[in-house]
Amino acid sequence: MSDNNEHLHAMRHSLAHITAGAVKKLWPAAKFGVGPVVENGFYYDIDLGEQKISESDFKKIEKEMRAIINQSQDFDRFEMPVDEAIEWAKVNGQPYKEELLNDLKRSGTTIAKDLDADELGLAAEGDAAVEKVSFYKNGEFVDLCRGPHVANTKEVGAFKLLRVAGAYWRGNEKNAQMQRLYGVAFETQEELDQYLERLEQAKLRDHRKLGKELDLYTVSPLVGAGLPLFTPRGTVLRDIVAQYSNQLRQRAGFQKVWTPHITKKDLYEASGHWAKFGDELFLVTSQETSDEFALKPMNCPHHTQIYASSPRSYKDMPVRFLETTTDYRDEKTGELGGLNRVRSLTQDDSHVFARPDQIEQEINNLLAAARELYGSIGMKLRVRLSYRDEGEGYLGELALWESAQAQLKQAVIANELEYFEQEGEAAFYGPKIDFMATDAIGREHQVATVQLDFVQPQRFGLSYTDSEGNNAQPVMIHCALLGSIERFLSVFIEHTAGWFPFWAAPEQIRILTINDTVLGYVDEIKAVLSETVLMAPVRYNELRFTVDDRNESLGKKIREATTAKIPVQLIIGGKDLEAREVSVRTQQGEEKVAFDSLVEYLKGL
Repeated sequence: MSDNNEHLHAMRHSLAHITAGAVKKLWPAAKFGVGPVVENGFYYDIDLGEQKISESDFKKIEKEMRAIINQSQDFDRFEMPVDEAIEWAKVNGQPYKEELLNDLKRSGTTIAKDLDADELGLAAEGDAAVEKVSFYKNGEFVDLCRGPHVANTKEVGAFKLLRVAGAYWRGNEKNAQMQRLYGVAFETQEELDQYLERLEQAKLRDHRKLGKELDLYTVSPLVGAGLPLFTPRGTVLRDIVAQYSNQLRQRAGFQKVWTPHITKKDLYEASGHWAKFGDELFLVTSQETSDEFALKPMNCPHHTQIYASSPRSYKDMPVRFLETTTDYRDEKTGELGGLNRVRSLTQDDSHVFARPDQIEQEINNLLAAARELYGSIGMKLRVRLSYRDEGEGYLGELALWESAQAQLKQAVIANELEYFEQEGEAAFYGPKIDFMATDAIGREHQVATVQLDFVQPQRFGLSYTDSEGNNAQPVMIHCALLGSIERFLSVFIEHTAGWFPFWAAPEQIRILTINDTVLGYVDEIKAVLSETVLMAPVRYNELRFTVDDRNESLGKKIREATTAKIPVQLIIGGKDLEAREVSVRTQQGEEKVAFDSLVEYLKGL
């Protein structure tokens, strides 16, 4: 962590304490959980009993926070034996701190499992029981904490309380529900103002809001949470981005396969997914047999069985499968939201079974496809190299992991991609290249992924005959360009604010008539549009257009087409008919285009 990042981290951590101190001043009976640093700010988990914090309380909390800051209070660190600390928690009516301290007295493992121990500064997984713990005091407020903090409250920069939400203590829905008070903080007021402006932009671009306004998808309590229903317009959008992904992969030699939506649990036991994700699966009971089935949560084990269905020679390699299909995961209800996190997710899944000497070329092909896709929608990409950490739960020999991680890094460097490395983000069966895309308002999203896997071919006993006539084990490369199509669409909608590029728009063109005298000319335009085939970046056989020939004012028709975010409006009046032209209206402005040049004009969009 750079010096600047360390200071920002300490500043935000200090503001979490100042927030808790302010709440304590206003509500002396407040009980506190934890208050870690998070991206762009901090939060504190608070229990006020029946009292609920609302946004209307933020001003008075912030006022109290500023009073604490203006008092120039020092952050003083001191230590206490853990038994004394437990007594401190009891005397001060802090049962949540008491619970944490008792865990620390036994060992740090429980804390690390339930909470972000590194941010909290309490213990790391596997730490032995502690004898002493550290506290920080500023003014009258004392809190259990390892730090770091700034030296004085005057050093905390610019901040704002943003929202309050419910949060179960230690993330367990069986525990008490607390109030999680969030704030953001930056070094300067200018940085804070810029961030708040981006938040306002994000509200306007919220895919849940735009999904409803643009009639893209809906949700129904009768269908269930996390199970979105796509309207005709939304289905066009889904289909066109899926088609784009398919075209890019087929161009790289992938062939379509199909697998059923349920499978015996035996498949996932063999792959290792059952042990890792068994509690996230929807189980299916057969009335005919005693077999245990599950709705498929992923596709890679199925594709291994297609590969294994025929003998393979080194000459057959690589074998490339693609399948755009819906998977199902029993996500927690409280974690579902819009299209970001769903229970039915459609993946543009790809799997390559390759010889070791083919890994580099196959990864290069997939990296090129990802760059082309995200380049076409104007999203800057960088790469996260996601490695294993020291934790348990990873399958396969360490030597294979080290080899796989080195090969992924070499491919990224060879392709001159901006990258960073992060431990603990790997899949349980192998390291990953995760593409991080930056949207129009500067937010970064994890999108496409390429994963190298030596483990599943081994677990399933996959093989091919090498050039010497011996059995050899293939390497498996996983890739999804869009990832979850639902999640991709949430990013795409917000990145474009609903103004989709011409090739992706559910309704690309709306023809607006000024009066009925031009209807014959409109028929000519419709005929030309119906015969037009566009190739880039997605090949589709006909343009998607409608005609608004209602007896309404042109101004009203334009307003409605603009509200619906139709990228091209063709305005047809008497003068256009006489001149054999059309008035083309886009976000960039309005211009006249000759009828004979209209198709070429549209191909250039």
